[in-house]
Amino acid sequence: MNLQIVDLGLIDYEPAWKLQDEYAVEIAAGTRPPTLLLLEHPHTFTFGRKGHAENLLWSPEELTRRGVSVHWVDRGGDVTYHGPGQLVGYPLIPLSPISYPPNSLIPNSYPDASSRLPNADYVGYVRKLEETLIAALARLGVVGGQRSGLSGVWVQADVWSRCARCRPEDKAKPAKIAAIGVKVDAKGVTRHGFALNVNPDMEYFDGIIACGLSEPVVALADLLDPVPPMERVKAEVAAAFREIFGSDGTKRA
Repeated sequence: MNLQIVDLGLIDYEPAWKLQDEYAVEIAAGTRPPTLLLLEHPHTFTFGRKGHAENLLWSPEELTRRGVSVHWVDRGGDVTYHGPGQLVGYPLIPLSPISYPPNSLIPNSYPDASSRLPNADYVGYVRKLEETLIAALARLGVVGGQRSGLSGVWVQADVWSRCARCRPEDKAKPAKIAAIGVKVDAKGVTRHGFALNVNPDMEYFDGIIACGLSEPVVALADLLDPVPPMERVKAEVAAAFREIFGSDGTKRA
């Protein structure tokens, strides 16, 4: 896959969401290669298509006091948090075959069927995102894994039990370190993606029941001392994404 990686830095949620739509249209038309956006958001809660309003625990006044914006969006899943210190990735890649026109700028993005995920392999795509993050965490010295029936990336209790801020009663449970919520549009191009907790203000997770689950949530800062800088985490995630999805291009916005 001829993949381009774009680092957007810190960007508000709405313009990043709009940019996904713009890029996805261009990718489907063959005027832009498949793209991975890497970024951070200001304090934001987003609800997916399976969102439940009761999983938002803070009042409108508290949201205003803490500077949190709330968005109902078209990805899968329930509510999650985005904020500074969390690495967000939005892969915009076609899961279905795309017949590029003869004058396309990227006629060889998918030179053969073997380089595509099977049509409508939504679950397989989510599993590949999880594998990408697990590989990146391994490069950083953290063992992560998948859980049957649940999306995202998790660390077992023995991995995160030294977390100083976490409640003792939670420490026998697996903890979520990365959330995943995606959309595949009518032309088979993916939107939304993953959020990996690096060193965000974890108090903001107190404002929601994250993903509608009672399991604890952790960050790399709870597991590693010193916590790796965001630039290194981006580099490891990008390298793992290239290995699993394929890539030959990186740029900054």
